[in-house]
Amino acid sequence: MGISLKDRTKGILCMISAAFFFALMGLFVKLAGDVPSMEKSFFRNIVAFTIALTAAIKSHKRYHCNAGDWGYLMVRSVCGTIGIFANFYAIDHLVLADASMLNKLSPFFAVIMSYLILKERCTPVQFGAVFIAFVGALFIIKPTGSINSFPAVVGAIGGLGAGIAYTMVRALGKRGVPGEFIIMVFSAFSCIASIPFVIADFKPLTLYQFVILLCAGFAAAGGQFSITRAYMYAPAKQISVYDYTQIIFSTLMGFIFLNQVPDVYSIIGYVVICSMAVGMFLYNKNKDEHGES
Repeated sequence: MGISLKDRTKGILCMISAAFFFALMGLFVKLAGDVPSMEKSFFRNIVAFTIALTAAIKSHKRYHCNAGDWGYLMVRSVCGTIGIFANFYAIDHLVLADASMLNKLSPFFAVIMSYLILKERCTPVQFGAVFIAFVGALFIIKPTGSINSFPAVVGAIGGLGAGIAYTMVRALGKRGVPGEFIIMVFSAFSCIASIPFVIADFKPLTLYQFVILLCAGFAAAGGQFSITRAYMYAPAKQISVYDYTQIIFSTLMGFIFLNQVPDVYSIIGYVVICSMAVGMFLYNKNKDEHGES
């Protein structure tokens, strides 16, 4: 059965919302300074867990999962945690442009994994749009020669981990598992996994760093809730291209808060990404109107 235009539109809007919040998170993480990456990761997840737990308590819902759902939840949690750890490590050890590029491999992997794991069909047009959007991202972030270094390999692994995690979110959504529960389990797992590293390399925070990391955590929670909803509404092949808007948001925030001015290559990237986003939407809308899945 095909995805309705209404659900696809909700998925697109949620994906763009997630892109904005994750760009905001990146800005706050950058402003936090020389805090160890695992400590940053812990803050990112403890806030998301607290928000998800609070929402669950206030809703008075009793969450439950079927026995078969826990396997998907664990894969989502493990791969998502690897994705976060690797992304923060890449940010700390690479120039930000390279780390951003490697993080943007996640929707590319999500399309591939959705095809391999969920057997969701992906037409050449849909697959090509994601690939061209990725090329547009390269125009914006302009990776440097350090791409062959070990931190870059770690960053690429992070993109793969995130792609698999988002595929599991899609699978769990199709199985009826609530998004809040998915986020709560994932955030709790990531917090627990990061505690040994935080203890081993703890750095006392200034009041400024504490507030900034709290803001990063809230922004990350907004992104996590949005992207979880996005992949529950629609498959990766139809919405993952919109994740590249994060680069546009990041560039705008860099201009406003860090006085960074985009060059002509970045502008070319914006045009490519926006063109693919609009083209993908019109293509999927046309398929709906002709009754195709």
